[in-house]
Formats: sequence, structure tokens, C-alpha cells
Amino acid sequence: MNLSEAFAECATAQGAKHAIYYGSEELTYAELYQQCQQFAGFLNGQVRAQDRVGIWLKNCPEFVSVVFAILNLEAVVVPINNFLKADEVSRIVQDAGIKLIITDDDLDHEIGKLREMAPHLEMIKLPVLKSNTDGTLSRVSSARENDLAVMIYTSGTTGKAKGVMLSHGNLLANVESCRVVLRAAGTDRFIVLLPLFHSFMMCVGMFLPLLVGGAMILIKSIHPAKNVLAEIMHRGGTILPSVPQFFRTLANVTFPPNFPLRLCISGGAPLPGEILREWNANFPIPLLEGYGLSEASPVVSFNPLLGPWKAGSIGVPITGVEISIQGENGEFLGDHETGEVCVRGANVMLGYWNQPEETSRVMRGGWLLTGDIGHRDEEGYFYITDRKKDMLLVNGINVYPREIEETIYRFPGIREAAVVGEKSERRGEQPVGFISEKEGFVVDVKELVQFLKEHLADYKVPRKIKILPALPRNPTGKILKPALKEMLNAEKAED
Repeated sequence: MNLSEAFAECATAQGAKHAIYYGSEELTYAELYQQCQQFAGFLNGQVRAQDRVGIWLKNCPEFVSVVFAILNLEAVVVPINNFLKADEVSRIVQDAGIKLIITDDDLDHEIGKLREMAPHLEMIKLPVLKSNTDGTLSRVSSARENDLAVMIYTSGTTGKAKGVMLSHGNLLANVESCRVVLRAAGTDRFIVLLPLFHSFMMCVGMFLPLLVGGAMILIKSIHPAKNVLAEIMHRGGTILPSVPQFFRTLANVTFPPNFPLRLCISGGAPLPGEILREWNANFPIPLLEGYGLSEASPVVSFNPLLGPWKAGSIGVPITGVEISIQGENGEFLGDHETGEVCVRGANVMLGYWNQPEETSRVMRGGWLLTGDIGHRDEEGYFYITDRKKDMLLVNGINVYPREIEETIYRFPGIREAAVVGEKSERRGEQPVGFISEKEGFVVDVKELVQFLKEHLADYKVPRKIKILPALPRNPTGKILKPALKEMLNAEKAED
């Protein structure tokens, strides 16, 4: 079984039932499946088996159709973060060997720049694609479970993006595990707030509802929050996956009577205990914290649907997945012993695209080494106590300071650069930059910020940049980022 076969089977069975709601637009399973086949027919001949095809789109029904069209051609879906700038996308295009990207007019401001950087790249815009879909593809993909289906790019600690290779089997296994633990069924309607390019939403917000016969409610805008609640009420939304910051906002909103929501899922960043306590005090709807990473397709654990829910815990492994806490030499540690969180299961990736050394670095004896530090309690609940080195979580999206620092160094006059995270109630964390100047240079911070905005996704651009005579270093010359964080904390205390 592959993803295309699973979707075709579900679409055939559901027929006239609604699959997607998007504002006033409604698509039945039959209509969605026909659109997928039409897109596949249009792309047939341009796309071959295992070609990597980029999808650079904002959330829309066509995003879904294009994904299944590509999979039906036995090609590989490469979802591209629509917040990225042309510089960042060009690196992904080059690394993945992408020859074709599907996009739309919303990204025109970056498409022109990307054409200059990658002149070989063919771009197909959705209006063009939609107007040339007379032919349909009648066959269904014969891809095998171990064939590559989706490649998710994550920022690397060195600043170089890594393509996480997920097979049909990886994703089907994760969908089935989530179906079991969330008790997802054809009666469920999943509210999709977060971007579909993200592995969490692609699995839980798209593949899961469309493979169990449920529906997707694509939200056009999350501001203000009361409009989201109105849409949930209007469309009968039952399951809401989102990030902690959104649940902080919802905790202060009054739910209307007979609200249909039955379950909320918090992911992408740690759920603060005060948010969970406030939520539980005000609402009868479960708010479950989970844990995952793209390398695991991505869901690894949830707090149990029926409880108990432990504040600060990422819960217990989902069906078919194992978690262990291991020491530096691979020894298994006991309850309340701190070590690296390791994952094993059919959901674990095939590896990193064209990076065998990086793959071997995170795989040991069949276990995926997450790089996260944590422990397990006596009841089998797991806790994350520290994160991957230097990684920031901005609105639930991983950001590695090294990538920002490398871009800062491209600006004239920079002698030293370091980026650290500052806690933000709205966004989880925000990057803050520290620089020192080369002799004879005076760096204009506003010009530097503008330069960064031209080369980095907006959420990666530091909201503050501070100029110091020299950055603090240890005796071996390494920049002391803890000292920079202390400076920020001291400033906050003074305010």
C-alpha cells in the first residue's frame, strides 16, 4: 500500500462527502480526487518516478491536490516553506535537484529572484495548472512502501538545510498510529491553522483526515481568534492541532454553547504549565501535549486521550513507536535518569538526502538519536529537559542561529556575530543578534536588518541587534552565548 492507493480507496468510498472546506469553497472527495487526477494528467510526461517536485504554496485546497498528483506519478513531494526568501529556496532547489516547482501569484515577489538564481528551474503557477487540466490520469501509483514519498527540509546546525527522506511506509505508519491514539474517524473535521509545508500539519492536518474519511477545515486567517472559533462552529470542527501560543490566546476566549471541538493538540514547542492549568480550569476539552520531529514523520508521543495529562510531559509513545533514554555510549538509562531521547519505529526516516555521514550520526542500532535531552518517570511518561544545541523555536518552527549568523557575516564590516533566543509570550522565542565591527567600519543596524530581510525568512530576522566592542569568549576562543543571554536577562530585569 502507498499513499496514493490509500487516498484513492478512501475517496472512492466517500464519494459525495465533503473533504475540504476553505472559506466559502467546499470540495467533496469525488471532486478532490478528480482534481488530483487532472493535475497528475497535466504533469504526466514532465514528471518521472522519483523526480523531486517542489511545492511552494500557501495553504489552499490545491496544495492537497498537487501533493496527491505528484505522489500518483510516483514522484517525490518537496514542500517548501512559503516564508522563505529566494536565497533560501535556491539552496533547497540545488540540494534536492528540483527541476520543477509548483507555485502561485502570492509569491511573485520572490519568484523573479529565484528565476535569476536557478535559470534551469521550471515553474508552473496554479492558474496555469488549473486552466490546463483537461486530461486525467486514470491509473493509481504502484509505488512501494519503501519508496521515497516526501522530502522535508529542516535547517541544519551548520546552516546547511537537510532533506529528511520519508517513505510511503513511514507516513502511512504514522497516520495509522495517530488514528489509533486520537481515535480519529470519518466524523472528525480537522482544523488546519498551521502551514501544510510543516511535517506535523502534513501528517496530522492532511494525510490523517483524508485517509480516515474525515475533512479538513482550512482557515484563511487566524486573526482575530474569534473568527477562527466562528469558522470552527460553522463547519463543525472537532480536532484542533496548533502551537502553544495559539492556545494561550484561546484560553482567554469564551467558547460558544454547543461548541463542536472535542480535542486540541499542542505541538511544535513545549506547552507551558500555566497554559495547560488555565485551559483545564476553563474548558472541558482535552488539550494534549505531544512531541515529534520531521525525522519521525513526525509524531512520536502524546499525553493519553483519556489521561492522566501531566504538565510538562510529552506523554507516552504512540502505538507502534518506542522511546528510550540513552547515555553517550548507547546504554539504556532507567527512570529519572537524564540522557538523550531516542526513537524507534516504522515512522523513522530513510535518512538525509545525499548526506550519509549526517544520517549515520543520528542513527545507532536502529534508534534515531533526536538530540533532545530528557528522562522517563516511573509511569512511563517522558519529559524533555533540554533541546538540540542552539536551536530556537519561533512560532513552533525550528530556527538554527548558525544560519542567521552566516548571513550576518555576509554584510560589510562584521567582525563577529552571534545569535541567541529571547523568550516571547507571543512567539515562543525570538532571535536576537549580537555583533562587533571590523576596525574602521560603522555598521548601520537598520541597513543590516534590511539586508537580512532580503535573504532570510521574516521569522528568522533578529528583532534586535546589539553592537558590542567584542563578543565574550572563553579561553579557547569560543563565543559565550550564555553570557549574551545573561545580558538580555539583565536588561529585562532593569525594565
